[in-house]
Amino acid sequence: MSRIGKKPVPVGKAKVAVKDRHVTVDGPKGKLELDVHPLITVALQDGNLVVTRPNDEKFSKSLHGLTRSLLANMIQGATEGYKKTLEIQGVGYKVEQKGKNLVLVGRVRPPGDDADHPAT
Repeated sequence: MSRIGKKPVPVGKAKVAVKDRHVTVDGPKGKLELDVHPLITVALQDGNLVVTRPNDEKFSKSLHGLTRSLLANMIQGATEGYKKTLEIQGVGYKVEQKGKNLVLVGRVRPPGDDADHPAT
């Protein structure tokens, strides 16, 4: 079996419904839905989503891991949400957060503007 696909996906606080090939995940952050490929089977067992495939063909293996990853991401998104970290490096400016917005502070010049460094 696939290394990723064989791991069960813990449901946690999310409400998960599996009907035929349609999986619905409902959590405090929202509701997500996924129609699973006909080759892949998804079942809810003991508070975990279990993804299985019918054979060991290359296409089935790729769908197996993909489906498991999509379901895990759906549960994370519906329960915890996502977070992105932005790293800004450079000299001559800084960034401040005001509410939900980022404000660039300092001298900003367009790329290729060499006013400070005239050609010699």
